[in-house]
Order: sequence, then structure tokens, then C-alpha cells
Amino acid sequence: MFRLLSKESNIFSIPVYIGVLLIIVIGFNFLDFNTLDVFSAVITFAGIALGYFCFNAIALNYQSHLPLFLYTVIIFSLYLGDLDIGIAVSLFTNSIILLLLTNVDMVVRKNSYILVGAILAINFIFLPTTWPMTFFVILHIIGTSDKVGLHFFRLLFGMFLIGISYFGIAYFLGMNSWNPVYFPFGEFKISEHISYLIWLLPIALLLIHAVMDHFRNFNKKSPTSKFKYTFLLIFSLAQLITIVLYMGNQYEYLLLLALPTSIILSRMLKFLPRYWMKETGLWLIIFSLILFKLTNYFKFNI
Repeated sequence: MFRLLSKESNIFSIPVYIGVLLIIVIGFNFLDFNTLDVFSAVITFAGIALGYFCFNAIALNYQSHLPLFLYTVIIFSLYLGDLDIGIAVSLFTNSIILLLLTNVDMVVRKNSYILVGAILAINFIFLPTTWPMTFFVILHIIGTSDKVGLHFFRLLFGMFLIGISYFGIAYFLGMNSWNPVYFPFGEFKISEHISYLIWLLPIALLLIHAVMDHFRNFNKKSPTSKFKYTFLLIFSLAQLITIVLYMGNQYEYLLLLALPTSIILSRMLKFLPRYWMKETGLWLIIFSLILFKLTNYFKFNI
């Protein structure tokens, strides 16, 4: 199966994967349509669809089917249908931010920071627990910009525009009281059912191995590969902070890591020294995700 997925993808691959994922999710929920909130589902799948295009933008996987397949399986395993609107919006906005910051046109990338700031503010309004994404963008500006002060100002200006618009609308609607959810630093939600996550332990170990192997061979990487992988790891760290501090029992938060996990795992599998290791690793990932899906769907106790 690994050899089949290693073949080069084409222009029709992404629509096919999106269609297959949509059919599978609808089929899995056809007995309980009430759990499939339409508005949340539309935003979620818009973000997921944009995520497929991020693979080509980040360009770390040689345009093979493997990352697309892993991304599809991960999304299916973690998406239970009734997704919080905040997480849905975050998936959508994260994909837009990644597409903007990985644009090959430097002029587009540098002129997009006002838009990125506005998107970060919208993201925060819908899901305040995603504040670490702001630090990810700031680190990106520091690491890639020759005019850090100017781009930092543009980022803040974009945030200000959305912020002042939001407060203006809230004022006219009579929403004059402070909502404590916009200061998400007092109540952290640690998951109480760690046993449900045990099926994902093999994937976590493979990710740790992949990152360690990358840094062991860091000097052998091209400058472009070093930059893009570091970019991906900082993005992953921002999502991981949100997940660790705020996930609680909302395992849908793990969807925020679907894109970087797909890229990191597919690269790890590609560079394993033996074919049987690649095949075994692929099936281990698939079975781990399926078992996690079934455990949460049927609420099995471990």
C-alpha cells in the first residue's frame, strides 16, 4: 500500500480526496443527522479543503498521495460531526494563514500581514484559546522579515481593525458586559479521560522519532527544507500549546494538528531505510486512528 501511495499526485487528486472524505463522514453519521451541524460542517470542510492545498504550498512531500491520504484518515478519525464552531473557524483561518505565509511571491507574503492580523483577531473572537497562533506569526515575522517593525505594525493594525469593529457591533447590540472567555489564562482544562488517547500513543511516538531524526540529520538538509520544517514545527507547537492547556475532553481540538502531523509522518515514512518499516509504520498509523475513532464513537471503556 505504501508503494501505491508514494506515486505522484495530480491536479484531480485533491477534489477526489475531499469528495471521499465528505462521503465517508456523511455515511458515518447518516443514522444521526442531528449531530452534523450544517453551519459548522460547512466551515469545517472549507478549512479542511484549504488544508489540502497547503501541502503543495509548504512543498515538503514531493507531491505524493501519502500526505493527502494520511490527512484524510486523520480528519475522519478525529471529526465526530458535531464540531464546535470555534474549532471549525480555527481550522479555516489556520489554513488561510498558512497559505499566505508560505506564498512563493515575497511581495504577496510581506503585504499580507494586515490580513493575517485580521484573521488572527477573528480566530481569537471565535476561539480565544488559539492565542498561541499570534506568537507563531510573530516568530515568523522575526525570522523572515527584513523590516520587522513595519510588518509587526501591519499585523497589529489588522488586529485593531477587527477588534474595533467587533466592539462597535457589540456596543450597538447592547453587549456591554465583559465576557471572561476572552481572558483564557485562568482556567485550563486537562483531559480527564487519558485512556481514550492511548490508541494515539504509537502516532505520538512516531512523531517524536520523526522530529528527532530530522534534527539528527539537520546539517544534511537543504536551507529551504530546514526553513520549512522549522516553520511547520513552530506552527505545530502553537497548536500543541492550545491542545494541552484547553482540550479537556473535546478531542476535536486534535484536528488542529492534522495538517502538520500528516506532513511530518509522511516524510518520516518516506525516509525509513527498509520498505517493510514503511509499510508497517503506515498500517500502524491507520489502525491506531481507526481504533481511536471506534473507541470515541461507541464510547468504549478501556
